[in-house]
Amino acid sequence: MKVATWNVNSVRARLPNILNWLNDNPVDILLLQEIKCVDQEFPKEDFNNLGYKVIVNGQKSYNGVAILSHSEPQNVLYNLPGYDEDLQRRYLQAEINGVVFGNIYLPNGNPINTEKFTYKLDWMKKLNTHAQTLLKQEKAVILAGDFNIIPTNDDVHDPAPWINDALCQPESRRQFRELLNLGYTDALRIFHPEPNQFTFWDYQGGAWQNDYGIRIDHFLLSPQAADICIDCKIDPKPRGRPKASDHTPILIEIN
Repeated sequence: MKVATWNVNSVRARLPNILNWLNDNPVDILLLQEIKCVDQEFPKEDFNNLGYKVIVNGQKSYNGVAILSHSEPQNVLYNLPGYDEDLQRRYLQAEINGVVFGNIYLPNGNPINTEKFTYKLDWMKKLNTHAQTLLKQEKAVILAGDFNIIPTNDDVHDPAPWINDALCQPESRRQFRELLNLGYTDALRIFHPEPNQFTFWDYQGGAWQNDYGIRIDHFLLSPQAADICIDCKIDPKPRGRPKASDHTPILIEIN
């Protein structure tokens, strides 16, 4: 089973790019973040025509997540447990072929020293609590998406410009490490421990052209999922396409 996650930065604006990529990379499951549309405006038919079933947790103009799957999603969960009052649509969970997938669009948190950073940390705490609950099911669990976390300095082209950014604050990184300490594994690091593996390049400052990237899109695997993961890689090609998202897909293969 091949699975990909991709922050598309508006599903309708990137639709031709997404469809072209799926034609070249017919993954079994695609997790989308930052779809920027309400459920009714999501282009389901285009993906249905490629054989995908679609579930959406959308929001007008901002945020939003969706799961595309060839198999029927079961036990769908919208929003983090205990966070039903949250108006920002950032989480969508489903069980597919016996594997639990949590699709995540974690808050950015900038600027720091504002309520946005407080919201980010609070959201992460609730995510960690839920992630711990999922482990108790003793199933294969895959938490994936745009975490808006640069885990270490190996995951950024130059740490200095990011020192005051919410993506690599000590508090943010600590919450991410707590997820790993629960028993989750950073899938990319199983297969690619080398530095400078990036999933995001800003639109400004020639970031893409000069490979000034960061790694903020992740697959985190429960022990049961890590046991059946046989590959993980980043596909940078979509970032170089016309009208590209500033993120690029990351893929895993599970056996």
